Amino acid sequence: MLFRVKPVLALVSLKDEKKSWYASSLAKEVDCTFPHMVKILSGFGELGLVSFKEAGRKKLIFLTQKGKKLAAALSESLDAL
Repeated sequence: MLFRVKPVLALVSLKDEKKSWYASSLAKEVDCTFPHMVKILSGFGELGLVSFKEAGRKKLIFLTQKGKKLAAALSESLDAL
C-alpha cells in the first residue's frame, strides 16, 4: 500500500470547510484515537499541509494551499477506485 489510510482519510475529510475541525472531531470522523490523530496532525503541520487557530481551549484545523492541493488529488484518486 502506497499511503496509510488514516492520514489520507484525515486530509480528505479536512476538505469539508463547512465543518469546524478539531483533533477530536477529526479522530471520530476517521475512526482513530485522539492521540493518534494529534500525531498525524503534528506531521501534517511539519509538512505545511495544515494550519491551526486557537479557539478557546481547542485548536481549529485548516488546510493550507499545499494541503488543499494534496487533499484534492487524494480525493480524486479515491473516487477513481
